[in-house]
Amino acid sequence: LGSSPVTIVVTSEADTWDIDTSSCLGCGQFVDWDKMPEPQQPAQIPRDILSRPPKELKRLAREGCWATSHAGRAGLYHRLIQQVPCRLVTPDALVYRDVASRLFGKPGVSSHPLPEFLEGCPMPTYCLNPQGVTALKKILICVGNLFPDITYSPMLPALAALLLHYSEDEAQCFESISRLLASNAPHASYIDQSFLAHQASCMTFGDLANKHCPAAHKLIASAAENVFEVYSEWLSWLFQGLPFAYAARVLDVFLLEGQKVLYRIALALLKQYRLSVGSAELQGADIKADLQAFVQNIAEHVTVNKLLERAFGIRLFSRKEIWLLQMANRKALMERGITMVQRRPSFHLAVDMQNFSSSTVTAQEMRLVWSWIPERFSLFPPVLLFSTCQDGCSLQRFYTCCEGCEPTVLLIKTTQGEVCGAFLSSDWSERKKSGATSGFFGTGECFVFTVRPEAERYEWVFIKKPELAKAVPRSRQRSPSPGPESLLGSSPGGSSSNHLTVPAPHRKGRLSPFLAIRHFLLPSKTASMFMSGSRDGIVIGGGGGQALSLDASLLWGHTEHCETFDNPPLCQENFQVQLLEVWGFQSA
Repeated sequence: LGSSPVTIVVTSEADTWDIDTSSCLGCGQFVDWDKMPEPQQPAQIPRDILSRPPKELKRLAREGCWATSHAGRAGLYHRLIQQVPCRLVTPDALVYRDVASRLFGKPGVSSHPLPEFLEGCPMPTYCLNPQGVTALKKILICVGNLFPDITYSPMLPALAALLLHYSEDEAQCFESISRLLASNAPHASYIDQSFLAHQASCMTFGDLANKHCPAAHKLIASAAENVFEVYSEWLSWLFQGLPFAYAARVLDVFLLEGQKVLYRIALALLKQYRLSVGSAELQGADIKADLQAFVQNIAEHVTVNKLLERAFGIRLFSRKEIWLLQMANRKALMERGITMVQRRPSFHLAVDMQNFSSSTVTAQEMRLVWSWIPERFSLFPPVLLFSTCQDGCSLQRFYTCCEGCEPTVLLIKTTQGEVCGAFLSSDWSERKKSGATSGFFGTGECFVFTVRPEAERYEWVFIKKPELAKAVPRSRQRSPSPGPESLLGSSPGGSSSNHLTVPAPHRKGRLSPFLAIRHFLLPSKTASMFMSGSRDGIVIGGGGGQALSLDASLLWGHTEHCETFDNPPLCQENFQVQLLEVWGFQSA
């Protein structure tokens, strides 16, 4: 902790737990069977099931092969978790019995405080009986005792409660949780254990929702004051909101496939929410509470089988690519001062638009644009880099003001009052480098958009239609993906004191490796023409047309359909510029 202040939490009587020293054995001893939602059937799980090919095992879990057998599920959970690779020194059942005996060994009842990392975290008990609730509390206290590095873990109580339904005793449940906490599987984690990791996961979900649930995202962005706060609840939808039968099915696939399936299922819930509510219903509503209530009553809208079917129908990035995105989001949070040992946020993560001033868009319109950009950048407030109103209509001045900053947001207001623009992932100085095909550069995170008269975003065509491209085989990739050290370390190019700078594509530490062109086998180069600049003007989007082009005077422009973004004209096809602004991202 160094010299940072340490908060002493004084636990009131209401925050203490009465611990019964007794413990009971036998699978199902902690369950209130009257609360269990499904009739239990004899186990029909083949003995060799774990030796089946991984693809078949995943299919069986997704189809609910062991969903109706409590005993079968219990045995399978234990065997699955025993196969999780974890650190050499991981507390097991014997350690739990020793620590529990030391903590709760005195006859009678004793009081023990809530571990600090669970402060403010909900503790759902699902179908546990009173004995099970007591056991859950004892397990969590021992976790706090044996894992002192955990500083924040809102998912942990619900996961422990679910596993306890299928554990022979407290010690087995504790060992299962320990192995998930101590997992060292590459590019994967099961349980976030710090505020930094949790917030990075929330940001990653926001990025995925932005891309895979555009209709729901647009609805929430128009109705919620802070979109990020809505998405920060995504894990609670799964492990606090879902009914037990649904949560147990989530656990089936989670233990096999890791955190990636949680993103899938939460996205499916978000899509279903959009289908079930209208924009008029959300006006003035508490979106966070409304979403939580929707998830709690999910059985009224979709069966668990259909929900999982839709979840696995979503084509996400690979596990490694999602991990890289999480690392990039962690880096952005650390830029804002979030640390591994922090227990609560020290600042409001949302962009403060109270003092925002622009000649092209209102604060509400800018907030919508900000909700479209990747989470790791939207953490940072916008800073004006260039404006024709202040800097004049000069292309050279445009380049001078924008070079050294990436990403940037271009906003154009025409003389007809229409407003459109683009999110540009790369530094304009890239135009000077040789070897770029047709003079184009940038990554698949670029997109174009309209604000007025209607707000709409048009992303890279391969995000909407991934079947058009295939991933490059690992042996053919020209440069390796960056490791966490390069993502979390300082970038070789450095950054200015006022603006967030992302390294150029050839440098180690690129923050958007999963959308670099080199990772795809594209059927046509004209579908990856993101941005280009010369002394004659700038072009955004190419192939069969140009999404946006501006001449050297920055006064006249043209827009049409292009293959890269598959967009319609963003405004009147030939337009005159009234105002042009470029916004960057102010670092902490």
